[in-house]
Amino acid sequence: MNAEIDHDATGEDDSGAHTDAPAELTAGSNWAEARELLYDMVSTPSVSDDEEAAAEVLKAFFETHDREVWIDEVGNVRAPADDSVLLTSHIDTVPGDIPVTVEDGLLWGRGSVDATGPLCSMAAAAVETGVSFVGVVGEETSSRGAWHLVEDREEPAAVVNGEPSGWDGVTLGYRGFLSGTYVATSELGHSSRPEDNAIQSAVAWWSHVADFFDEERDGVFDTVTTKPVRFDGGPTDDGLAVEATVDVQFRVPPRLTIEDVREVAEGELTRGSVHWNKPIPPVMESPRTDVARAFRVAIRGVGETKPRLLRKTGTSDMNIFAGAWDCPMATYGPGNSDLDHAPDERLELDEFDSAIDVLVAVCERLADD
Repeated sequence: MNAEIDHDATGEDDSGAHTDAPAELTAGSNWAEARELLYDMVSTPSVSDDEEAAAEVLKAFFETHDREVWIDEVGNVRAPADDSVLLTSHIDTVPGDIPVTVEDGLLWGRGSVDATGPLCSMAAAAVETGVSFVGVVGEETSSRGAWHLVEDREEPAAVVNGEPSGWDGVTLGYRGFLSGTYVATSELGHSSRPEDNAIQSAVAWWSHVADFFDEERDGVFDTVTTKPVRFDGGPTDDGLAVEATVDVQFRVPPRLTIEDVREVAEGELTRGSVHWNKPIPPVMESPRTDVARAFRVAIRGVGETKPRLLRKTGTSDMNIFAGAWDCPMATYGPGNSDLDHAPDERLELDEFDSAIDVLVAVCERLADD
């Protein structure tokens, strides 16, 4: 039997919800306890690499509902159950102190959109339906939680990843991510000499790579975005050489592979080398999978509106899951993604409720299939 949420819960409970939460938080809601969890989680700082306190709050919520739950060795909150669906979102947020307030049906605070809102909506739906849940750590930095998860558990029947899509939207595609560091060294010589030094070689290399991918495409999603994020260069400490390093990033559309981009970058080398970091592959799920169909039906049922099928120009943990597991998946969650990382990050509470309704319907449909 599922340990269902007490929809009318208010005030103090064993999940650790704040007793000083404003009355407006739960007024008129069918998901009052879920809103209290949301308020408590947004009120608990959870910047990447410092998610322990928020993880404990989330763990306590599942313990209150008699769910098996633990925090694993990397910090993920694991609540396994019915693996017909795995609901998963990230605990960590980017830095930024936004006072947590509730006003005019809006919850303000860092993480309310990215991605504590999606995370808490999934926690509520997991308790309501009895499906599996994981709150992962480190998504905003190295995705260490997702990488650990795919190495440490069996593949579920379906995955719903939590990121803001709006309650009536579902994300099926993300670009991949490739980063690395170019390093070059040259002998130090007088500046009047015509030969390129390492700094000039670094500038030329990056210019050629960026020019190669500077092409007209139908929208950003289908384009390779090239971005240098750090440039260092100058004489070495011993005064005998010139060194240059460039940290670079590429966003890779599903029409290409990570290897395609890497081959282009390495093919433009005339001096030096590139040291690549662990890549994240692009993903594009079909709108005809069981998961996508379940979302279309659920969104129409909750709001009598046409579902929006989305492709995102960034990268998410769904890329990692899709690269490791051969099961249908999608990304979903309440919130306007334009407010990700923004100084005015806020979430409509009614949208939060609608997202839980959608997730519950999706999980019940997939569990019955």
